[in-house]
Amino acid sequence: MAVIAFIGLGNMGSGMAVNLVKAGHSVRGFDLNNDVVNAFAAKGGKPAASVLEAVTGADAVVTMLPAAKHVRSVYEGDEGIIAQVRPDCVLMDCSTIDVDSARAVGEAAAKAGVKFVDAPVSGGVAAAEGGTLTFMVGGPEGAFEAAAPYLEKMGKAVIHAGDAGAGQAAKICNNMLLAIHMIGTCEAFVLAEKLGLDLQKFFDISSKASGQSWSMTSYCPVPGPVPAAPSNRDYKPGFAAPLMLKDLRLAMEAAGSVGAKLPLGAHSEALYTAFTEGDGADKDFSGIIRMIAEGQAK
Repeated sequence: MAVIAFIGLGNMGSGMAVNLVKAGHSVRGFDLNNDVVNAFAAKGGKPAASVLEAVTGADAVVTMLPAAKHVRSVYEGDEGIIAQVRPDCVLMDCSTIDVDSARAVGEAAAKAGVKFVDAPVSGGVAAAEGGTLTFMVGGPEGAFEAAAPYLEKMGKAVIHAGDAGAGQAAKICNNMLLAIHMIGTCEAFVLAEKLGLDLQKFFDISSKASGQSWSMTSYCPVPGPVPAAPSNRDYKPGFAAPLMLKDLRLAMEAAGSVGAKLPLGAHSEALYTAFTEGDGADKDFSGIIRMIAEGQAK
């Protein structure tokens, strides 16, 4: 049994932390929201009153935070996690942030002689709760080997993507592709309906033909064909539209930094901006089908 500090018990972090508890570890959880800390404690976690209390003496630290500024603020500086943990502690940031920030934290950890990996996830809330996430991990081989046993308790796949920042690079490329796939899937269903096709019949055909994708077969944006999809819950988020927009903006920023021209990625960002600023702020990203169906997408 290891002592693990888990910082960030939001929609994703809470399920991940509980899976570490189920694996037999002693998990100290901290979040600025006391309600989620109390909910975590009710499931066997140990509440911590501060980041420092959580990480002191820990064997491992996992962070799941909203943005790069939060990640850097908790890791860096004299009061940061890197300066407070034991040299043999392994640090895992599962947030989705920009590549440069991930590399900066990795460099700070390396200078301090502490193992650190950037390990963003794919799979959404249901996968976080079910322990079936995919982890895309960036960092030195030794840090990856130290982190993998913990990540494996929270996911079905733990893949070493490369050096520091590579996990974040893989995540933003993957989610840009997901956004493009989802928009295309939504447009196909909208057209199918207008052409008089039964949507279940279209799903039965396309999910087994060359147009199939994860957005079709696992996360279908119309109610019915995939019972577990958010489309059957009025698009209550599994993966909220603002989070998809965040990832698309990270991808476009990264593209700009390396001179990559990504017309479909850029258009996806524009569409998700319109959706989020309209009725999609509290909806799943697959809910963009409503905007497309209403003819509001441009």
